[in-house]
Amino acid sequence: MTIRPRRSVLYMPGSNARALEKARTLPADALILDLEDAVAPDAKELARNQVCEAVKARGFGKREIIIRANALSTAWGEADIAAAAEAKPDAILIPKVSSPRDLEAVEAKLVSAGADANIALWAMVETPLAILNIGAIAGAGGRLKCFVMGTNDLIKEFRGHHTQDRQNLSASLGLSVAAARAYGLAIVDGVYNDIKNEAGFLDSCKQGRAYGFDGKTLIHPTQVEPCNNVFAPSAEEVEAARKIIAAFELPENKGKGAISLDGRMVELLHAEIARGTVELADAIAALEAP
Repeated sequence: MTIRPRRSVLYMPGSNARALEKARTLPADALILDLEDAVAPDAKELARNQVCEAVKARGFGKREIIIRANALSTAWGEADIAAAAEAKPDAILIPKVSSPRDLEAVEAKLVSAGADANIALWAMVETPLAILNIGAIAGAGGRLKCFVMGTNDLIKEFRGHHTQDRQNLSASLGLSVAAARAYGLAIVDGVYNDIKNEAGFLDSCKQGRAYGFDGKTLIHPTQVEPCNNVFAPSAEEVEAARKIIAAFELPENKGKGAISLDGRMVELLHAEIARGTVELADAIAALEAP
């Protein structure tokens, strides 16, 4: 499986033409061109047209491009899906996914629209029912490739309050990561709202990486670079990973389940982790190459 970096996934409002243009120059790994929460009802059609024309122009370089549609239950959802299918982004992000049926309904619309088979589906995890059904949603198959945590909506639906440590979301975050990994999906953490709190944002990124997220959704361009740094393996991590791989490839270590390296026991699972670290580092280097 080819690793695709998704360290920084930046939301851009589809109704803002200047923001769409600026997005072409930002070092985000992926862009979510938003037709949903960031767009007022009277600007939905404008946003749809602007976003789809921008995607068709193919001017975003190596960045992964995702269109977030409105839900099929809204007045705009069906037209969003049809227009996105024609524009051919890398993926379409579906909001308020609470059961596999929500994804099946979108799959059916894409089939009827003759959508390119390479267009993936991403699912927002942002409702209490989604958390209760998270294993079934992750196993829905089809085009589903990635979960995106909608932590603001989860807090609202839980009738909770935002806390810096996110202990009140720990069960939801952990279950979602477990479900994604069980079914081979990517998963991206929710946004951090306080743009000016740089230290708090860094802590949130580090916490997200510790949970096992591939990256984090962002709401401002200033968050991109620090997020990229946190979710990328450091030079020291890559060097250590290459050393573990090389050690297991030595003739005397072939077939062994554990070896001694620099005074500590290293198991095959560490070699597997090391290979993932090197593959991600190489993928990031390829993405950032001119």
